[in-house]
Amino acid sequence: MKRTLTLLALLAAATACAQGTPRTVNIGLGYLPNVQFTPFYVADKLGYYRAEGLNVKFQHGYVSELMPLLLQGKLDFIVGDPEDAIFARNQGAPVKYVMAMYQKSPVTVFSLKPLNRAADLKGKTVGIPGTFGSSYAAILALLDSADLQEGRDVRLASIGFTQLDAVRAGRVDAAVGFVNNEVVQLRDAGQKVYTLDLSAAYPMVGSGLITLDKTLNGDLARKVVRASQRGLKFTVADPARAFKLAQPFFGTGGGTLDVLRASTPLIQSTYTQANGLGASDPAAWTKAIAALVKQGSLPAGAKAETFYTNSLISKTVR
Repeated sequence: MKRTLTLLALLAAATACAQGTPRTVNIGLGYLPNVQFTPFYVADKLGYYRAEGLNVKFQHGYVSELMPLLLQGKLDFIVGDPEDAIFARNQGAPVKYVMAMYQKSPVTVFSLKPLNRAADLKGKTVGIPGTFGSSYAAILALLDSADLQEGRDVRLASIGFTQLDAVRAGRVDAAVGFVNNEVVQLRDAGQKVYTLDLSAAYPMVGSGLITLDKTLNGDLARKVVRASQRGLKFTVADPARAFKLAQPFFGTGGGTLDVLRASTPLIQSTYTQANGLGASDPAAWTKAIAALVKQGSLPAGAKAETFYTNSLISKTVR
């Protein structure tokens, strides 16, 4: 009897220990360690994930490398552009975009030459990373809104991620880049930069969390999103402190406080004030999906709600 009670006590202790062990969650963050991922680094540093019973491990890499790992179950979430989820799901992958880090895509057209409206691009060469992703979708939508055609009116040159150097050297007249990256770097260097806002033509949200359909069925996704929302909230409230907390993750070469300050306005919107940080504006998604259908990137009849959900978003976070 005494031996039985001892075994039961040991089993109870083991069970309690197991229940107190944080669950490991693997999140793929695109590209390299960078200041743009500050909300996630902060959520980890301040224990927001731990408070949800989670032990988060970050893995960096290009989304083209991370998406297969998500589909194989080697990652639980990835941070990527909404287009990454859209095109993967359109090809049959069971993925959904579940939290918007940026309410407005940071994609812009920038130039060191005067540039005031889309029509000014006529006859010009515009550098793009390539014929993929949010940059390509946005520039095509902008050209369409100004009745300009690729090839006939504007030459799009695939230059990889060399936009900054290409514009500085005059190899292209303008380039598609980011208001919180190349534009900040040029202004910090004292150069006058001209930009075009692409959001009217292509009002898609920016990068955010993507996960598998099956993950949506449990409480894991809600916990990860809630902790990440807290990271967003802290970053918006105190960018300087958030930068200091996150810098050990990305070092001195992963971006500046100026870049983070340029990013925080993108996290907020009128929509998030009513629906919570990380929520996706359905109207913006609907218009952006319509643009992708018009471009031939999605089939006719594609519905925005197929590709994203707001079901995990908390309207208020501590």
